[in-house]
Amino acid sequence: MSDHHKIHYIELPAADMAAMKAFYGEVFGWAFTDYGPTYSSFNGAGIDGGFDADSGARQPSRQGSLVILYSDNIEASLEAVKAAGAQISVPMFEFPGGRRFHFVDPSGNELAIWTTTEG
Repeated sequence: MSDHHKIHYIELPAADMAAMKAFYGEVFGWAFTDYGPTYSSFNGAGIDGGFDADSGARQPSRQGSLVILYSDNIEASLEAVKAAGAQISVPMFEFPGGRRFHFVDPSGNELAIWTTTEG
């Protein structure tokens, strides 16, 4: 199967690199590789990506694209996100085939977590 035209990498703006790494490492178990003081790549997320703290780059947003993570245990994921201090921006809701909630990370990016109805 070709990787041609597949989503390959995701970058999230980071207002506070240490807070971003602590949050995503604690809640999701992601690992990081630093490339200077303003960039850290992450892996273990299902797709590789990075946190970009360059002040001249994109800014954190709740208005752009929505990154949605999958969970085998959405209640545990919700509790972990809340315990790590994230704001829940959209409470858990159901839709045909699943459930999800949205949260705002330490830099102000909004993401979501979903599960299937069976999850």
